[in-house]
Amino acid sequence: MANPEKILQPSPIAPGAQKKTRVRWFVVFMLFVVTAINYADRATLSIAGPEMSSQLSLDSVMMGYVFSAFAWSYVAGQIPGGWLLDRFGSKKVYFWSIFIWSVFTLLQGFIGFLGSAGTAIVALFALRFLVGLAEAPSFPANSRIVASWFPSHERGTAAATFNSAQYFATVLFAPIMGYIAYKLGWEYVFFFMGAVGIIVAFIWMKVIHSPKEHPRINEAELTYIEDGGALINMDQTETKKEKKKGINWSQVKQLLTNRMLLGVYLGQYCITTLTYFFLTWFPVYLVQERGMTILEVGFVASLPAICGFVGGILGGTFSDFLLRKGFSLTVARKTPIVVGMLLSMTLVAANYVDTQWVVIFVMALAFFGKGFGALGWAVVADTSPKEMSGVSGGLFNTFGNIAGITTPIIIGYIIATTGSFNGALVFVGANALVAICSYLFLVGEIKRVELKS
Repeated sequence: MANPEKILQPSPIAPGAQKKTRVRWFVVFMLFVVTAINYADRATLSIAGPEMSSQLSLDSVMMGYVFSAFAWSYVAGQIPGGWLLDRFGSKKVYFWSIFIWSVFTLLQGFIGFLGSAGTAIVALFALRFLVGLAEAPSFPANSRIVASWFPSHERGTAAATFNSAQYFATVLFAPIMGYIAYKLGWEYVFFFMGAVGIIVAFIWMKVIHSPKEHPRINEAELTYIEDGGALINMDQTETKKEKKKGINWSQVKQLLTNRMLLGVYLGQYCITTLTYFFLTWFPVYLVQERGMTILEVGFVASLPAICGFVGGILGGTFSDFLLRKGFSLTVARKTPIVVGMLLSMTLVAANYVDTQWVVIFVMALAFFGKGFGALGWAVVADTSPKEMSGVSGGLFNTFGNIAGITTPIIIGYIIATTGSFNGALVFVGANALVAICSYLFLVGEIKRVELKS
């Protein structure tokens, strides 16, 4: 079947012609850096959690609710965040997003000074809630920037690159945060990550521009990405009158009733369940179920994350390779997702082994699979209508991150009821199976949505 999204690449550059710049890859590098900080800030509580929960006398159910605080507001902020991106553009909205979430991350370091455990818990929940609200525009912005900077046959690699930063965040920051918590105390984990984010926010404002406004891009690269399907006018074409318009709920309804998108949303919810297990309960699992120290956890947790990072890059690269070989967009995107989720289901095997290195191997394989199959944002860039790319990404992230609310709480209750993590791992593995079924039987053909006026 012909691939409607596949654009023929330009012919080789003739002798003497201008060689195109590669600014787009610097842009995706900045997305990678910002996303790594984004996920590290989400994971601060899981690193600080064991020591903090002991100091504040939090049980597993209470920890589950505190872990979920981020996701309540993160989900609620997705559609408004997407609308802000469509109205004010990616650069400005993303700057304020990074700056504000970093300030609220830093403030969590003062929780221990509040005295009363009850007051501290309320303040911690509130600050995590505000971090989630500030981070809401981040991934829709990532998708929006990739759609404007990359031709269709490079989007899989670009989206996989920024998405794989979630694993790199663990590789780089988990050992650092573990060391800081061990040497200085859990409070300094928040001080450190908040300061890093504030610095990066100002770097972002200095170096990021839209394709037509970037000072380092040349005409050859601009033509290359535009001919390949990049939406280079995304932040320039709206008139002032159009930018003043609110959310078009009729068009939102069209997105919510599209079978392909509903299948993608369900699949993302299940894949994000795996993400939030690793972000929230995995370090606690290593401490409580496997008897590791927090210092050991900081380093051991980075090993599966390295595999997730490698899997993420390989999944996107493999998808784009299939696309260049003439396979349809549907086959090129679905194949890595299905294979990756099959590998992720192997984490259930950790219930049946006792040796620590075998447990880490099983988790590393599952993490690799989760990375390999995490192509949802590439699918969003492929399918979002150009009129509502921010809102479309926001909807996708809303459904996906409902798992950020449900996963920590469900796992908390499973642990409280059974006294072990065995049921929790089965729950996470079952979600990977549902993601496979959704992409195989519900999504159908992957193509860009055309909205009715």
